[in-house]
Amino acid sequence: MPPIRFIHAADLHLDAAFSGLSRDIPADFAERLRTATFTAFRRLLDLCERESPDFLLLAGDVYNQEDASVSAQLALRDGFRRLESLSIPVFLVHGNHDPLASRLRSVRWPGNVTVFGELPDAVPVFRKGEGTPLAIIHGASHASGRETRNLAALFRRTEACGLHVGLLHATPGDADGVARYAPFSQEDLKASGMDYWALGHIHDRREVCREPLAAYPGCTQGLHINEPGEKGCLLVTAEARPDGGYAVRTSFRPLGPAVWKTLDMDLGGAASLDELENRLRTGLDRAAAEVWSGCEMLLVRLRLQGRTELDGLLRKGTTCAELADRLREDGSGVPRIWIKDIDVATRPCVERGALLEREDLLGEVFRLSEAARTASGLQALREGPLAPLFAHARAGKALEPLTDEELARLLDDAESLCLDLLEND
Repeated sequence: MPPIRFIHAADLHLDAAFSGLSRDIPADFAERLRTATFTAFRRLLDLCERESPDFLLLAGDVYNQEDASVSAQLALRDGFRRLESLSIPVFLVHGNHDPLASRLRSVRWPGNVTVFGELPDAVPVFRKGEGTPLAIIHGASHASGRETRNLAALFRRTEACGLHVGLLHATPGDADGVARYAPFSQEDLKASGMDYWALGHIHDRREVCREPLAAYPGCTQGLHINEPGEKGCLLVTAEARPDGGYAVRTSFRPLGPAVWKTLDMDLGGAASLDELENRLRTGLDRAAAEVWSGCEMLLVRLRLQGRTELDGLLRKGTTCAELADRLREDGSGVPRIWIKDIDVATRPCVERGALLEREDLLGEVFRLSEAARTASGLQALREGPLAPLFAHARAGKALEPLTDEELARLLDDAESLCLDLLEND
């Protein structure tokens, strides 16, 4: 029997807006960003046409919000019609951004589309002219935008022959940095009897279990700087083994036309603006050459590092804003480059040890900073000078607790500022 081949995508977030970008983006650039999620979806359809998969799986959050835009709904319907003309079945579950409770009834899906309800169900897939199921797709959708049920624990393999695939929008119970909807454990995945878990919700590509293979393809288009790198889907191949199981492997296929990237730039030893500019341009050219061929827009955060005589200048006034504007003027190639912002993490060209030994005000400042970097010192910062800020009625709601690394960065910045003010005046 030929291998079973299918495409696993998730988190399309059709018609979603990009965040963290300034309003002075050129109009044509802004328009391409506005339609980037639709471009990624069109490329997904193109991939289906090229690869002729046995079926397509969409693991939730097809829309970006509960009241999905008309454009998003019609684009999805038209895409499904295109797949119907290619005889490609589509299986879809709803996630926290597009739960069943909000599903609009104004669009009718073509006959090749199966949408799963709030309880797990199993639907067979057949190849044309064959009476034995090729695969059995098990799926369940989020009933609301705050799904707390452990849906994975409700999945159970049926007696039917074929590849058993679990389709679900859910979160590993031990995941950090992501909202925990429909939380599950590895034990839940294993107890289900599935041969493959097609998961959605986490926007970066990862595998969370090997037996059975459980994978997140990531989103199809990153929407902010914390979703860096190429985004796309997985082409999954399953081959029957003599023992009745399946050997499953995945291959990533990029789709997103816009790529976010944080570019670390070492400015160690740089002593002039000319050298600074040359290093930044060289780094940007290299980054543009390394992205995948379908990247149309490269959205960059420049993180400046290393010991340089320019440290004080980089931290003054509008220096970084002016640098960003100058570099943006060259953003007319392919891919087009947009500098999101510049993060200064450079250090002055001085020996810190010597500063700690000085008997003047600057030496005292550095000794205080050094003491603050210990575990007890960092805790004292949180409980002392920073406490009123985080306890403020309005500010406290918007602020996230600072990690030790973030506090250390603030101390670095304070040291550089004090050095510039006290040493160079």
